Amino acid sequence: MDLGLAGKRAVVAAASQGLGYAIAEHLGASGARVALCSRDAGRAEVAAEHVRASAGAEVMSAAVDVADVDQVKAWLDAVAVTWGGIDLVVPNAGGPPAGTFADTDEEQWDAAYRLTLRSALAFARHGRPYLARGSAMLFTTSSSVKEPVGTLALSNIFRAGVAALAKTLAREWAADGVRVNHLIPGRIATERVALLDAYIGDQEGSSSETVRQRSEAAIPLGRYGSPNEFAAAAVFLLSDAASYITGATL
Repeated sequence: MDLGLAGKRAVVAAASQGLGYAIAEHLGASGARVALCSRDAGRAEVAAEHVRASAGAEVMSAAVDVADVDQVKAWLDAVAVTWGGIDLVVPNAGGPPAGTFADTDEEQWDAAYRLTLRSALAFARHGRPYLARGSAMLFTTSSSVKEPVGTLALSNIFRAGVAALAKTLAREWAADGVRVNHLIPGRIATERVALLDAYIGDQEGSSSETVRQRSEAAIPLGRYGSPNEFAAAAVFLLSDAASYITGATL
């Protein structure tokens, strides 16, 4: 199937590893031009080099702290100037620290808001002027938006706001032919999930492997997903193959 991504200009945030990197790599392999970022310029460029090598794609890297609205705007503006516009935007950010409501203080709440929800708002506000008819934005969150996770109070609350943002924008932007969808990872084998399994294990007095085995036992397919499997779904929702899909949560 031709996904219609050849030559499309894609922006993928927080893409030096994990789900963001997998999405960037799959977009590049599908013929898109990819701009990716990380807070660390070196890590961003290493990721870009890997995508260039594996996908033969045109890739730009940048150091961007997505919690800083001005940096987000400057990056989007720079990509649009370089490539003459933007077609696809994937707001993304590393998850806030694990912990219960009682464990977190005001500073942590403010930091989690800036990282998780305000960054998504910034990509929407400053990316929208570049999105013409046929463009798409894809938000990624967490399964905690469907069922809160006891050890992820910050993520539970702010990622739910991102999910609501995706639904709101899908309705508001549809008349202009700009699609907005929302992709929720289940238990995908990333560095973040490994850290969370270790955290839960520590809280329980068990091991991360025990936590993983228990989680896998509750999954119908009996295993964690891979970042590549998640990225394949993301690329479909961003592509022309999903041209009549907006406002969806997968």
